[in-house]
Amino acid sequence: MLAAHSAALRSAVRLEIFTVAWMLVEAALSLGAGVVAGSILLVAFGLDSVLELVSGGVLLWRLSAEAGGRDVELVESIERTAIRVVAVTLVLLCIYVLASSLYGLAVQSKPESSAVGVGISAAAVIVMPWLALQKRRLAGKLGSDALAGDAAESLTCGYMAGTVLVGVGLNALFGWWWVEDAAALVFLFWLGRETWEAFEEAREQGTGASSVEAR
Repeated sequence: MLAAHSAALRSAVRLEIFTVAWMLVEAALSLGAGVVAGSILLVAFGLDSVLELVSGGVLLWRLSAEAGGRDVELVESIERTAIRVVAVTLVLLCIYVLASSLYGLAVQSKPESSAVGVGISAAAVIVMPWLALQKRRLAGKLGSDALAGDAAESLTCGYMAGTVLVGVGLNALFGWWWVEDAAALVFLFWLGRETWEAFEEAREQGTGASSVEAR
């Protein structure tokens, strides 16, 4: 039983290493393509990838600490801080997406088409659901709520990527500039859910930490 747990833990570490590497590439390409094309949708997707890179990095640290028998409590403390920071940053990102999209529609700003944006969002539509399934499977074996939450984040990222692909793809194919701003508002739906869940997790973590301190 212990051997099976250790094997699942090592698999989870490898999966998080892949996640961090993927998010690094996704963030860099999305932000770069978004800035070049003047695409609010791609920039928002890239910024969200940066936040997921942070949370994925903290989870990787936590899993690695557990696998190496190191001080997991220290990592959990850092994880709680990271969750709070990510939650606040997500609120700012929601405000940015909403304001920028409405402004873009009002002034009829026309982002250029982006082959890189189409490529990275199409790849994410395939990769992220696969990652979510693998993480959910391992979370069940390890009994890890943190990994299960990360699986949900990966699935949400897949939905976001689908929205980005539709918006950027239609602009590239037909020159429908307004679709990107409209898709950014749809993107805000997933982003809003992610923000709410981040705040709920931060609140639960804070309550748990207070209970432990009280004891």
